Amino acid sequence: MRYPAIFFDQTGRKIVLKQAPRRIISLVPSQTELLFDLGLHEEVVGITKFCIHPREQYQRKTRIGGTKQVNLDKIRALKPDLIIANKEENSKDQILDLAREFPLWISDIITFEAAMEMIQSLGNMLNREIQAKDLISRISTAFGQLPHIANPPSVAYFIWRKPWMVAAKGTFIHTLLEYAGFSNYFAHLERYPEIALTTLKDDQPDFIFLSSEPYPFQEKHLDVLSADYPASKVVLVDGEFFSWYGSRLLHAAAYFRNLRDKLTVNS
Repeated sequence: MRYPAIFFDQTGRKIVLKQAPRRIISLVPSQTELLFDLGLHEEVVGITKFCIHPREQYQRKTRIGGTKQVNLDKIRALKPDLIIANKEENSKDQILDLAREFPLWISDIITFEAAMEMIQSLGNMLNREIQAKDLISRISTAFGQLPHIANPPSVAYFIWRKPWMVAAKGTFIHTLLEYAGFSNYFAHLERYPEIALTTLKDDQPDFIFLSSEPYPFQEKHLDVLSADYPASKVVLVDGEFFSWYGSRLLHAAAYFRNLRDKLTVNS
């Protein structure tokens, strides 16, 4: 690739790279894991405190804060030649500040297709085109083998409590619920609305999923909701497989298949 090179991120912004990136900071856990799986072990110099995969890299790399509150001084000290962010997961004001100082690429992912586009775009930009194509092929094959469900059961997918919040239409979680063979109970709402639990009383969903992130739901929360909503099966689910849009998708299809089998056996 010849430099300087011009790229466009998923929000339509133009990014000019003077050379192949050698010092990358990732502000998004799922994209951090992707960069390592593409082989960029030395190029990634900074990650967030939530970028926990792979574990050995989490221990090695400099952590620059959280996804919503990064440490600008730490980022400047690392002298990145590329920062990778996400429109939803990162703070708009901080991203705009960083973009004034450093090349910054932003993903915007709601659909499965956008996730595949992100993987290939980063592969192209970081000289990992072949690795990205191979990863996309394997993910697409795994998802293509998921069985079609004619009458998918309904699911209320909770991401937070106090206040109670769910994943509705217009989210990547909504997209993956459908791929996994479920119908989003809150598909008539948008994004991540706050809801009153009383809205579930009259017409209870088949399942209530309590995600492991961003709120760390635990066994004790199952009992509370199970008592109030006896017609719904309340289940703890791994939020990474429903919301991470990088290389973790390679294992998501198997997780969805096993989850459906488990729920069918226990229903």
